[in-house]
Amino acid sequence: MSKTESVRILERLGIPGPRTVDRVMDVAVVVAVAIASSPPFVDARPGEITWLGVVFTLGTVIPLLWRRRFPFVVMVIVATAATLVSAHDHPGQSLQYGGLVAIYTLASLGHRRWQRRGLLVLILVTFPPASLLLKHNDLAEFMFTCLLPVAAFMAGSLERSHREYAAVLRERTARLEQERRTEAARAAAEERARVARDMHDILAHAVTLMIVQAEAGPVVVRTDPDRAEQTFDAIADAGRDAMVQLRRLLGVLKPGESRAPQPTLADLPELVRSVQFAETGVRRPVSRDTEVAIYRIVQEALTNSRKHAQATRIGVGMHWSTDQVVLTITDNGVGGKPAPGGHGLVGIRERAGACGGTATAGPQLGGGFEVRAEIPCSEQVS
Repeated sequence: MSKTESVRILERLGIPGPRTVDRVMDVAVVVAVAIASSPPFVDARPGEITWLGVVFTLGTVIPLLWRRRFPFVVMVIVATAATLVSAHDHPGQSLQYGGLVAIYTLASLGHRRWQRRGLLVLILVTFPPASLLLKHNDLAEFMFTCLLPVAAFMAGSLERSHREYAAVLRERTARLEQERRTEAARAAAEERARVARDMHDILAHAVTLMIVQAEAGPVVVRTDPDRAEQTFDAIADAGRDAMVQLRRLLGVLKPGESRAPQPTLADLPELVRSVQFAETGVRRPVSRDTEVAIYRIVQEALTNSRKHAQATRIGVGMHWSTDQVVLTITDNGVGGKPAPGGHGLVGIRERAGACGGTATAGPQLGGGFEVRAEIPCSEQVS
């Protein structure tokens, strides 16, 4: 979201934007400086106030309204007016509040480095002689006169450094967030590709079965009508199964080929033999790609627990209901933060989603981490 869009949203919500706040602050600063500069006029004796004194004093106050837009120009005008106030002295202000504000502003908002450095040099070169030769200050007054503008300059420089550091942090945060989103998108794309490779053999099997049955169909129609009906039923079943799986593959780019045998539920006991495993409910028949998804989800969750969470106790639960199977993988490790560059949780969600289910992961209240996946047991083909 751009800065302009943010300002518009704030305006619609009735919240003042940054520019409005800055204007209000500038007016408040001008009012405060004007009040601080008024005592010499309030306490002046009759005939002591001159119109030049008023004009010169206003020259140290009014230009501060534009200090954010033109910090260098305002500094020059205020410094000139402050010098004239001190020289004219009808009446005079011993402490130039407007000058201190201008010094702070140029140090904080000055656009060019040479302006800020030149200001510091000018302060160090002009203020000590002016304090000793023109004002005839004693030591305490000399230190006060010289150190006060230096303190204003240092305060402005500190504000500038803080603002630049905050800007760097915001930029770094935005860049890291963009990198995180890019990495998550890449991980999701890679996982979809892995899911596509896992399902390759399932689809190949279904299509091959349809071809074999279709080729045998004309023969058995003439010789065995009852068997021909079974053949066409088998073709229809294989076609429906293939349609379900093709829908899941729609839009997924499948780079490369994979012909390695895919795991099934029969391979699950070997996977969980070193952890606490409990299966409840009545196991229901599921498609081959769902079997692969169940195996891979458990496998990925176990890998995360052992490799990243440093868990010493891991439990795997599988509960079968009438319409879904619920997987829970819990551990007592230091979960809660994904490993840098890890794609495990992304892959688990992608696999569950490919089967029409959902998956969640997060820390447990009593400590440890839990992965929970809910996967439908059957598909409806329309």
